[in-house]
Amino acid sequence: MRFLQPCRLLILGIWLLVLMVLGFTIQLMGTHCQKSPPQILIALRPLPSPSEQTCRPKSHIVFLKTHKTAGSTVLNMLHRYGDRNSLTFALPQKYQFYYPNLFKHQYVKGYYMKPTYDILCHHMRFNLPEVRKLMPADSFYFTILRDPATLAESSFSYYRSVSSAFKKAPNFTEFIAHPSHYYKPGEKGNQHARNFQWFDLGLNPDTPFNESVAKAGVGGIERTFHLVLLSEYFDESMVLLKEELCWDLDDVVTFKLNTREASTPLEKREVERLRAWNALDWYLYVHFNRTFWEKVERFGRERMDTEVRRLRERRQELAEICLEGSNPVRADQIREEGIRPYQFGKLKILGWVVKRDLEPDTRARCVQMVTPELRYKDILDEKQFPGADIAGSDLSQQGSQ
Repeated sequence: MRFLQPCRLLILGIWLLVLMVLGFTIQLMGTHCQKSPPQILIALRPLPSPSEQTCRPKSHIVFLKTHKTAGSTVLNMLHRYGDRNSLTFALPQKYQFYYPNLFKHQYVKGYYMKPTYDILCHHMRFNLPEVRKLMPADSFYFTILRDPATLAESSFSYYRSVSSAFKKAPNFTEFIAHPSHYYKPGEKGNQHARNFQWFDLGLNPDTPFNESVAKAGVGGIERTFHLVLLSEYFDESMVLLKEELCWDLDDVVTFKLNTREASTPLEKREVERLRAWNALDWYLYVHFNRTFWEKVERFGRERMDTEVRRLRERRQELAEICLEGSNPVRADQIREEGIRPYQFGKLKILGWVVKRDLEPDTRARCVQMVTPELRYKDILDEKQFPGADIAGSDLSQQGSQ
């Protein structure tokens, strides 16, 4: 009997332990079996990567939006981020800062009411001293470049009606063969026809090429801009930008905006001639192409491949949630006026159709991702200047990718 009592106590303890384990298991199963949130809401909230959790997001940003370089897509990203985080934009009176004039701080709407801004990103001809009058000292400067040969083809198609040189040429093939025959420095719209990116960066596109001049220009750009993206490597560019800005993945996921219908690829000799005609731009592009891939190497090739894959998977996921169809469509197929792209000249600019049967919050976010730059600029204008006249009635200073 003396030994039975401890045995009973031991058995009782074991039973209590078993009951506690069973109870805890049932509780866990009950929690697990609770109704999950809707799939679409989960899809819109991915977990940040480790690097995104250990740094401070940047919110003072200067983006030089060069023409025809995927800048409209980048602009949408900045619009969304600033809009969502209640940042203040330095907005133009209309849609550009009196381009092609060099930027002046007086061109910013309401500049006399606010000394500094968070984001400056709309079309301008860059002028660093004037930009510094508006933007905080810790601002992050970046821009985007494109191979001048393909840029020239896009520019000819888009700006033929406004460039003197392009209007004189019977077609693009003839312009490529004899560009100096049609181009005269200083004539209206001719910034579109030669060293276009050099011009946007505030430099003289008609400076005769020599390496010392080109090197000096590139050096000034390198000292000013923290990052130079490449439109041909857009996804890799977004990864580097995300890392520099310390933003989340969804902040840099975009759908292509302000694109046009497919064009005929250039022949090799045409590419060579256009690069020679735009020698300053070509020197610029070659230099920053090299520094771009040096940044990728420092970032890590395997890591870059992983991040690009994450970005593309996320874009595909959001496209399946948001969009009707996987390809952009012509404007006349988009019934929703607020997301219909502005049509400039004879070109057909493409846009996206957003699904109707979405939760209101989800649909609002999807619409933001495809809102054209002119319309989004007006939305921001309305928020920053409530009750004021909106510049949407005059599209003469249209934005362009």
